[in-house]
Amino acid sequence: MTTRTLPRWSRVEMAQRVARDIPDGSIVNLGIGLPTLVANHLPQDREIVLHSENGVLGMGPAPAAGFEHPDLINAGKQPVTLLPGGSFFHHADSFAMMRGGHLDFCVLGAYQVSASGDLANWHTGAADAIPAVGGAMDLAVGAKRTFVMMEHCSRDGASKLVPSCQYPLTAIGCVARVYTDLAIIDLSAGKAVVRERVAGVSLEELQRVTAIALIDPRES
Repeated sequence: MTTRTLPRWSRVEMAQRVARDIPDGSIVNLGIGLPTLVANHLPQDREIVLHSENGVLGMGPAPAAGFEHPDLINAGKQPVTLLPGGSFFHHADSFAMMRGGHLDFCVLGAYQVSASGDLANWHTGAADAIPAVGGAMDLAVGAKRTFVMMEHCSRDGASKLVPSCQYPLTAIGCVARVYTDLAIIDLSAGKAVVRERVAGVSLEELQRVTAIALIDPRES
């Protein structure tokens, strides 16, 4: 049987979908990589305060070309803007915010996420890879809710949603929701409930490219 090429959300569409789910009044950390795109799509009618682990609170979207400030960057060394009321502080104070439960949400990238919400996002175990956990462990367990934003499959076509992570873990049972280029999936009590799918992708097609059992929301 020939498997068709599935339609997928673009990275911008993924970021827009994550941004839409962040409620007014939230304090949020956006991890390095895909999650940083969320800053450019936060609803204008909501007050959402962005935190960066290198010591920034109150970041805005990326600056227009030519208006970058070399000393105003996020944890991924990307230029950012600062909204009115924004502030800078010591790295240690930033980690105290993360570890102290002061963040409502964090949005992280991932190599793998297990059915039980375990997260692996800092090292593939490859001999030539450079381990770089950064603040991911602190964010994953310190935020009140952890979202993951990632492609549904790896470059070799393997599902990134797995029964158990094969890569070194970042944190155990921390992921509440996963946003991929194919679907939005809630993880709770070992169950994966599909909340939304790309238009034109059936649950059966999604299941074929996913290594964990998926549940129709009507059955949850």
